[in-house]
Amino acid sequence: MTTVETPTDVHVAELVETGRIHRLLFDYAHHLDMNHPEEIAALFTEDCYVAYGPDFGAEGRAAYRETLGGIGSFFAATSHHVSNIVVDFGPDLATATVRSVLYAWHRYVKDRPDGHFFGQYHDELVRTDDGWRFARRELRASGVVDFHVKKQIPIGRAAS
Repeated sequence: MTTVETPTDVHVAELVETGRIHRLLFDYAHHLDMNHPEEIAALFTEDCYVAYGPDFGAEGRAAYRETLGGIGSFFAATSHHVSNIVVDFGPDLATATVRSVLYAWHRYVKDRPDGHFFGQYHDELVRTDDGWRFARRELRASGVVDFHVKKQIPIGRAAS
């Protein structure tokens, strides 16, 4: 016979916070697709670190906000799809490490083929008075097709 653990207050709190973290990830994708750079930047801590590639990223919210200037002029449209979200909490539910899977489609303003990105986000989050925020966000690639960032951080897949 299998024993089922009775949920505790900690289990319930983890479920609630996991839902809030999912919302953070989905809000990020929504604001990116809607060309809302201010709303995106507000989802990050003041001292955040963001890496979209080995040579493309920013340290600090103000510097990160600067990188978002092109989402309206460089892209005609985007569609970001986040799934397979795994959340591991730190002590007292004050921090979390999060791994999620991403598929992103990009239609460019200039005449070029649509770009596709397949990969993962690796995030470190902190809970603030304003809710969960990204302290660190790293984009890792498993594959790209006609994507504008030419060098990616690999997902770290084991060789056979």
